[in-house]
Amino acid sequence: MPVPLAGWWFFANLAMLFWGVMWCRAAAGAADRCTVSAPLPKRLLKTSCVEPMLVTTRGIVLHTFKYNDESLVAEVLTETEGVVSFMVHISHSPRAAVRYTLFRPLALLEFSWNVRPGGGIQRPKSVQVAMPLCSIPFDPYKTTMALFLAEFLRSAVKVETDAGPLFEYIFDSIVWLDTCREGYANFHLVFLLRLARFLGFEPNLENASPGAYFDLEASQFTFFLPTHRHYLPPVDAARLPLLMRMNFGTMHLFRFSGSERSRLLEYINIYYRLHLPDFPEMKSLAVLKELFDAGR
Repeated sequence: MPVPLAGWWFFANLAMLFWGVMWCRAAAGAADRCTVSAPLPKRLLKTSCVEPMLVTTRGIVLHTFKYNDESLVAEVLTETEGVVSFMVHISHSPRAAVRYTLFRPLALLEFSWNVRPGGGIQRPKSVQVAMPLCSIPFDPYKTTMALFLAEFLRSAVKVETDAGPLFEYIFDSIVWLDTCREGYANFHLVFLLRLARFLGFEPNLENASPGAYFDLEASQFTFFLPTHRHYLPPVDAARLPLLMRMNFGTMHLFRFSGSERSRLLEYINIYYRLHLPDFPEMKSLAVLKELFDAGR
């Protein structure tokens, strides 16, 4: 007996529904098997979810060294990101976005780069001059002073975030030195003593009086001879309040001989080594002393 047409239509739809359900179950099983598979490495998860952020800020070059024949590494104090190390390609093309010849000690530059997560060495997209230096690179006295201060700052300044007022102080001081034509022989002394204020160990001038010693470890004056060797005798201790009152505009009024200036600089160097962990010997200190002993 033949099946009515409506019956055939009913069985066809039922078969299609059955195979549709089976296909969905198979697809769901495949998806489950994919989900159970090995997860992505953590390093890929970190880098794939975080987009690099473009930063543009001013910077002060503290140190450079040649990485290989094609690159150099520059350590830079930036205004918003603290101390950053940049890998700079050595290109002799005048159209290069980053000219390696700009990276001189205490050069004032503007950097743009994509800050990648995890820190490490960054690669600048562009570097421009923020403030041109007209005399420091060409005056042998200023050049020697800049080499010393760049080495000093590299060891003393370790900020990893917004440098804020500290950066402004260093930046403005470099501009002042570059524009000053004479009377800057005491610049480094005033600069380093004022820098100690920003780093949190400014000398305590309370109890300063004739005949008192200055204890470099305790950072204060005392009438008793310290039991250690890190102190200023009364003759040199009496100069400390004078140095702390000096500024760049008035320092030319204060006269020191080359040997006195060298001795005061040696005391300042010892003072920083006592108050900053792992502060090294300054290699350029001897060169600066020779410059002062020459009678500048």
